[in-house]
Amino acid sequence: MRQIPNFIEALQSLIASPSISSTQESWDQGNRDIINLLATWFETLQFTVDIQPVPGTRNKFNLLAKLGSGEGGLLLAGHSDTVPFDENRWQSDPLKVLSKDDKFYGLGTCDMKGFFAFILQACEHIKQHDLKKPLYVLATADEETTMAGARYFSENQFIKPDAAVIGEPTNLVPVVMHKGHMSHRITIKGKSGHSSTPAFGINAIEIMYEVIAALLQLKEKLALNFQNTAFDVQSPTLNLGAIKGGDNANRICGYCELDLDMRSLPGMTDGELIQLLAECLTPLAEKYPDRVAFDELHPSSPSFEQAKESELVTVAEQTSGHQCCAVNYATEAPFIQQLGCQTIVMGPGSIAQAHQPNEFLAFSEITKTHQVLSQLIQHYCY
Repeated sequence: MRQIPNFIEALQSLIASPSISSTQESWDQGNRDIINLLATWFETLQFTVDIQPVPGTRNKFNLLAKLGSGEGGLLLAGHSDTVPFDENRWQSDPLKVLSKDDKFYGLGTCDMKGFFAFILQACEHIKQHDLKKPLYVLATADEETTMAGARYFSENQFIKPDAAVIGEPTNLVPVVMHKGHMSHRITIKGKSGHSSTPAFGINAIEIMYEVIAALLQLKEKLALNFQNTAFDVQSPTLNLGAIKGGDNANRICGYCELDLDMRSLPGMTDGELIQLLAECLTPLAEKYPDRVAFDELHPSSPSFEQAKESELVTVAEQTSGHQCCAVNYATEAPFIQQLGCQTIVMGPGSIAQAHQPNEFLAFSEITKTHQVLSQLIQHYCY
């Protein structure tokens, strides 16, 4: 009879299976190996497993595992991918688990392959015939880039659990609110020429200078007119992230582009932010006809909010011992919430470790996380 690995063995296998997501094709990797690994383990525990190709991706898959039958129940969800890494900044092999100083080091230990090792151990002794409602486990693809896996799942699934917990690292604090995220590229088409005769060209960098001034005014407007005190950064944010333009000091710049991101508060729609951005740029587009444009870089991720009075929030606060909170970063929560279930983000580890060299998961998380997951399963499935 096949046996599932213990927590450390499972964590080692998950970390050793690379599944990097990146918008750069040279870095981007498929996730089929880790999906197959999870499928084998959960099938051993008598779950039924469905592996789903995610359209529009480079060999990416979702996995949905189910134990029990009926309606409602609990969904434990997470993403199977990690961010790229700079091996020179790591003090150990990022694809091998290093146990040192009461911590497990490795890429994905915290964000968030480790969550699946916890789920596996919490499910080890569950008997299907004891469950009154189903237990689901979801592993998604491409969360670190486009969230394609969660988008596809929310659009094409018919399960409706009573509650869903997304195991992003929150130090087991229930997160009930986070900001949305969208990114755009502003392009300026100038007219190149020799720098000695500026009247014969149109300098795209000079137009971009005016664009940036307008964007900084929009940034101030957002800070003044929109506030939510639940966040430590209480206003929407606008970040100028990358700029490129020109090719030589003695040529008039004929093309310039600026990448920016905006993070909305709950209650703000994508359309509202895009309108504000368009209003900001319209005077310059009229001043320089056919030379100023903006386009979406990636599909946007909406903001998220779960009512604090929800049963899931109450149960999560009781089991974790923490009061719920809001965070500034984005997760898959708004897509999972579209299934029609109460949804929170709550998992082991600290977000401060996410996307960092020498990422780690502390030993102290093991017992607490096992207890929290076991209590949630007991509450929603028994």
